[in-house]
Order: sequence, then structure tokens, then C-alpha cells
Amino acid sequence: MMDIKHIVIAIVVGYLFGNIPSGYLYAKAHGVNIFKVGSGNPGTTNISRTFGKKAGATVLLMDMAKAIIPILFLNMLWKPATFDESALITLFTGAGAVLGHDFPFIPKLKGGKGIATSWGLIMAFDWKLGIVLILIFILVVIVTGYVSVGSITASAMFFILTALFGRMGLLRFSSEIYPLVCGITFVMSALAIWQHRSNIDRLMKGTESKFHFKK
Repeated sequence: MMDIKHIVIAIVVGYLFGNIPSGYLYAKAHGVNIFKVGSGNPGTTNISRTFGKKAGATVLLMDMAKAIIPILFLNMLWKPATFDESALITLFTGAGAVLGHDFPFIPKLKGGKGIATSWGLIMAFDWKLGIVLILIFILVVIVTGYVSVGSITASAMFFILTALFGRMGLLRFSSEIYPLVCGITFVMSALAIWQHRSNIDRLMKGTESKFHFKK
């Protein structure tokens, strides 16, 4: 188990990495203020709509890296002796990265919804779970045409599948930390859904835009 000091360090390190404004920097390099284009969100969806699918994929990987890099760094630095320790380092660091992405401390920067950074956390936590969730996301987007619905569904399934697979012993952590893992993943799932509250409002009003990107 991690002590409080290491938990705080993990969250802070993740948070600092999460503040890197990937989408904003990409758009700025192309002479565009992404906060004033489309939805005004610096995430993958708005980048894709503005610059095309290659740009969207680039920013997606950059946002994922904001969680993966600090997770790898702290795991190499602290050399966890057990799968439980590694799982907690991954979850707390990744959670910090998502918080940094959603709520940056850098003045005048606007946070995103944290889906790509959350996926980076999930892939570092258990890549098989990450693949299942991205397939769910893709299926829902294809069926509905709404990225927001896919994101909300995948976010909810992150907690549900972690709780289910963890109880079945299919994930690499013991029953000792099962309640804590479920608690962290529940908070992360709830945060991701909360960040989509404006999308939920538009979906209920029938004004949500379906996904189309430039080639």
C-alpha cells in the first residue's frame, strides 16, 4: 500500500503533466486559437473537426501521454514491489493527470473533458481493459453518431468493468485494495460524465452536433 506522502506526490506529478495544453499548442502552431473555434474545447474531437483526423489522432496521443509518461516515470523511480503498489501508483498519478487536464492552473488556459488522458490512464492500468473500452466507445459512436454519447458510455463502463473484472480476479491487483480501486475509478468515471454535462443538456434538447471531421 502507498502512504499518504507518496499518494500526494503521485497526484501532484500527474497534475503537473496534465497541465500541458496539447490541443492548444497544436492549434497555436497552426495559427489558430482553439478556444475560439468550434466548441472551444482543446480536446481531440474539436481538433479533428478543425484540422482533420490526423491532427485529432496526434492530439489524442499527446493527451494520453500526459498520463502515461508520469505513470511510467514514477513506477521506474519507486520500483513497486507488488502489483498492488504499481496499480495504485498508476491510478493516483493518472487521476492527477486527468485533474490537471480538466482544471489547469496555468492562467487563461481552458481545460478539456479528460477522455483521452483518462484513456492513457486506463491503458497504463490494464491495456486489455483499455481496448474493451475503446471498442465500446467506437461502437456507440457508430450507432449514435455522437462522440459525447460514446465518451459518457465508455466512462461509465470504466468503473463498471473495473469493479466486475476486479471481483473476478481478471485485473492485476488483490482483493485487499479492491475497495480503493473501485473508489478511485468511480470518482474518475463520475468526473468524466460530469465534464459532459453541457453535452447531456444539448442531447436532451436535441441540439447536440453529430461528429464530422475534415479529411
